[in-house]
Amino acid sequence: MQNTEAPRDDRIGILLANLGTPDSPSTRDVRRYLKQFLWDPRVVEVPRLAWWFVLNLVILNTRPRRSAKAYAKVWTEEGSPLLVIARQQQAALQAALMQRYDGQVTSALGMCYGNPSVASGLAQLRDAGCRRILVLPLYPQYSATSNAAVFDAVYKEMQGWRAVPELRFVNDYFDNDDYIGALADSVRRYQAEHGTPDRLLMSFHGIPQDYADKGDPYPCQCEVTAMLLAKELGLDATQWTYSYQSRLGPKDWLKPYTDKTLEALPGEGVKNLQVVCPGFSADCLETLEEIAMENRDVFMAAGGERYEYIPCLNAERAHIDMLAALAGRHLQGWLDA
Repeated sequence: MQNTEAPRDDRIGILLANLGTPDSPSTRDVRRYLKQFLWDPRVVEVPRLAWWFVLNLVILNTRPRRSAKAYAKVWTEEGSPLLVIARQQQAALQAALMQRYDGQVTSALGMCYGNPSVASGLAQLRDAGCRRILVLPLYPQYSATSNAAVFDAVYKEMQGWRAVPELRFVNDYFDNDDYIGALADSVRRYQAEHGTPDRLLMSFHGIPQDYADKGDPYPCQCEVTAMLLAKELGLDATQWTYSYQSRLGPKDWLKPYTDKTLEALPGEGVKNLQVVCPGFSADCLETLEEIAMENRDVFMAAGGERYEYIPCLNAERAHIDMLAALAGRHLQGWLDA
């Protein structure tokens, strides 16, 4: 039988990257994770000395306990939902890559914070003989707080490598037709089973307003995604809206805020609401606890009658096919080179 596996020195690697997760929902592990996450200057743009005192003397003495309780609500027997789903995504993508490229392209998973790390994912690709690596952050909309943080982690790791591979990065895919189509199909399938709401709310993770003022394209890309999804679903202006969640600290973040929007909607006659999170590629703490639980309570307490969360694309076939096709476009010129 002919060996169809590509030679070790001809293999192309894809690093799938996402935010990350604590190793467990214990306060200790959550504290370790938050320390790494919140110390990243891409995430918190505050002078380091001042921020060290705030982070270590205030935030890390209070927030880990609250966050640990939230993680405990969504933790599964298999572990963190984000990591479980990310592994499913990587395995499904690997199968799709094998079918398309007959062993020439391989993939690995790396989290910006926590485990498995970006460094371990890159090492896995290096050990597989990858001389060319495509970095694919699973953030549809670009932000310096997310995508650029992945790029920083990759470059930091590469500083210690003797033989640096060729690198390419996927900056975003916020307006990708297949991505919008997969989102729309997931909404249609959910509504076919659960009915049509008074309004569809598209909730994106927020960033501080001054980050956008300095040129971060994130809010513009979120709004384009929202408009394209509404158009694909055939919704008019009264049937959908968008908002930003997960703000932290006293400064202004992107508006409208999700919780404030949910407080106001019942007074506008919206009693039946469905929420989708198009900025998240996988369900995680921010979708399963913040949106599906905490913000449901906000809406119902304000007079809402029915509140439903539409899951992320996760490892759905359409999502994996989109990622494989997206990777293929960025691999042009490398394949069979």
